[in-house]
Amino acid sequence: MPVIVKYTVERNGVERMTFTSKQEADAYDKMLDTADLLQQWLVVVQPDLPEETAETLSLAMAKQREELTALLSGKTPKAKAPLKSEDTETAVKQELSLVANEKAA
Repeated sequence: MPVIVKYTVERNGVERMTFTSKQEADAYDKMLDTADLLQQWLVVVQPDLPEETAETLSLAMAKQREELTALLSGKTPKAKAPLKSEDTETAVKQELSLVANEKAA
């Protein structure tokens, strides 16, 4: 029987995602930290922005950190294969449902 090591990213007592690599788990955790900071910033600069919209935007921006950094630096981001809108939408919905569960707990 093989032994499988799993790394779980947990936020406020809620399991967010499980990885087989510590590096992937750390990167995901850092992305969530960035999204939290971006959400706080969005609420300050745009107080009338609905909370759900701020969460969605902050997660999308954090996930595309490299491209966003390039754009803010006045550079053209490296071309990547475009994500299908349904893939992005599904990922954001999963994150938002985790956030909602976290708040309910």
